[in-house]
Amino acid sequence: MAENNLSKFAGVYVAMYSAYDEGGKVDQARVRKLARSYVNTGVKGLYVGGSSGEGILQNAEERKRVVEAVLEEVKGELTVIVHVGANSTTESVELARHAEQHGADAISAVPSIYYRLPESAVETHWQHMIDSTWLPFIIYHIPQTTGFQLSAALLGRMAGQEKVIGVKMSGESTFELQQFKEIGGPDFLVFNGPDEQFLAGRIMGADGGIGGTYGVMPELFCALNRLYEQGQREEAQALQVKINRIIKNLLSYPSLYGACKYLLSLRGIETGQPRLPLLPVQSSHHDSLVTLNSEIEELTAQYAGSYGEKS
Repeated sequence: MAENNLSKFAGVYVAMYSAYDEGGKVDQARVRKLARSYVNTGVKGLYVGGSSGEGILQNAEERKRVVEAVLEEVKGELTVIVHVGANSTTESVELARHAEQHGADAISAVPSIYYRLPESAVETHWQHMIDSTWLPFIIYHIPQTTGFQLSAALLGRMAGQEKVIGVKMSGESTFELQQFKEIGGPDFLVFNGPDEQFLAGRIMGADGGIGGTYGVMPELFCALNRLYEQGQREEAQALQVKINRIIKNLLSYPSLYGACKYLLSLRGIETGQPRLPLLPVQSSHHDSLVTLNSEIEELTAQYAGSYGEKS
């Protein structure tokens, strides 16, 4: 089963944005169009309802509508991992069961946030989700936002369960990533989270990556992954540096997600404004984002043909 998990799940995943109408409501037609846009980019799949997807800012029904639209559009074409983490265990279990009912390939979750929970509470929270479905479960580790540090002991216990197949490692240390891989073993999936260190994460043992900025340049991350797999380390490093310049630019705006959504709109993919308190871009930002979009498109064209098959 473990080998099947590696072949089924390893690769590059877009941490997909949500899509709203002009009134700020989830727009399933826009969600489907966005999901469809990633099908031929070379990515392995989509990670739905996570940080980039604004899942924490949506109620359960909104999150379900996004998941339903994605799975209706690309199920069977892309591997779909659904983030079901919520503050309450009850809501998390409800979202997990919904994801299973609609054909998700796996579920994932952060710890419950706000309360500073002991490790035993987080373990119980995750265990209820794991036990509620037959789907594989992927831990989402992002301590800089959740305030929870996943210990080696807890990871070891979780990884010992057949349904717990991996961890989305969004902490900032590649040493920690390498340690997670060692604890889980060679067949335990580790996904690199920080986009700016995709290559470093792969070198230190990550089996792929899940990232938000992939959403505006998926082909570049697929090209980067392919260069790494082909052993072209210098070329891969050069591309990571170019990608990081784009990421640094995106981070200069008041909202990363607002900037990314505006870039998509320039390509005819409307996703609405990010949900407050995430800020939209202002009209004063438009010209610079048009320039940035041109830079991304030029770089993408330069690496055309390097995206490879889904891996």
